[in-house]
Parts: sequence; C-alpha cells; structure tokens
Amino acid sequence: MAPFPKPHPGLIPILLLLLLSTAASPSLSLSSDSSASVFELLPKYGLPSGLLPASVSNYTLSADDGRFVVVLEKPCYIQFEYLVYYETRITGKLSYGAITELKGIQVQRLFFWFDVDEIRVDLPPSDSIYFTVGIINKKLDVDQFQNVHSCRDGLSGSGSGSCLGSLKRVIQLPSPLEEEIKMLLTE
Repeated sequence: MAPFPKPHPGLIPILLLLLLSTAASPSLSLSSDSSASVFELLPKYGLPSGLLPASVSNYTLSADDGRFVVVLEKPCYIQFEYLVYYETRITGKLSYGAITELKGIQVQRLFFWFDVDEIRVDLPPSDSIYFTVGIINKKLDVDQFQNVHSCRDGLSGSGSGSCLGSLKRVIQLPSPLEEEIKMLLTE
C-alpha cells in the first residue's frame, strides 16, 4: 500500500483558516425577507403551495437541516376535505417531498382533533398527498392543496354560527335529512 502524499506546507494554513471560518459562522437561514415567499418555496421542495394559509406573516428555514418556523398573523381554520386548524406558530423539518416533525397543525375527525405529524408527496409527483396522524396515514387528492386559502376565524365558518351549521359540519348530512333536521330544530 502506498503512503499518503504529504500536503504542500502552504496549503495547511489555508485549509485550517477555511475550516475555522465555516465552523464559526452561524447557520444560514432564509426568511420572509429573502426573495422567495413560503408559497414559492414549497413547490421548490416538491410540495403544493396551499399547505399553509394565506395569513403567513413570517418564516425561517435553516439551510443546514431543513428545520423551519412559520408564523401566522393569528390562529385559523381552513376547510379542505377535512377541517384543519393552524396554530400561530408551525414548526417542522422540510426536505424534498416531505415535511416531518410537524407541530402546530391539527385536523378534525368527528368530534376529535388530531395532530398532523407528517406530510409527504409521491416522488415522482402524482395526484396524491399523504398525511400522517399518529399511526394513521391518510391519502388525499393533492389538487385541494394547490391554491393558497384564506383562513376563517373560527369553527362556525362564514355566517353559519347556528347549531345546525355545526351539526352539518360534524356529520355531513345528506340534503334530504337537512330539511328534516331544520324542522326538528324549529319546532
């Protein structure tokens, strides 16, 4: 086995200086002050831009490990196939085609709220997106997440603060039963 060649003596100080300068510099992070908005950034990672609400006020992304923080103006709800709740601070780890270690997003099923832990898309891209909630993986149509949605203020939605509006959202009544329930509630 041949011995390793000795580096040029003038190269060692340059390598040490380069090593020390990169170790001492803080991690690079992108924020909303950079040229790309979070809605432009998500597609660069293979994800649809409508995963986050329009009320994003700021974000940071570590170029070192993909960890991010997204700040919203206020908490909000968006109705996709399921009702989704966004806290004012959302954190996680962004990589191509996936968001892992996600905190700050919940989904409603029946009367319960569940934390969304992970979001993934197929590579190469398909028409599906996958949400991990605990041990459950849910496959949804990606089209509903292509456009950025505005938040609604609360669970009651747009002008439907009635008991009937809440009941319809929870059990998604078919239209013939809807009229019968209206009659029951008004009698």
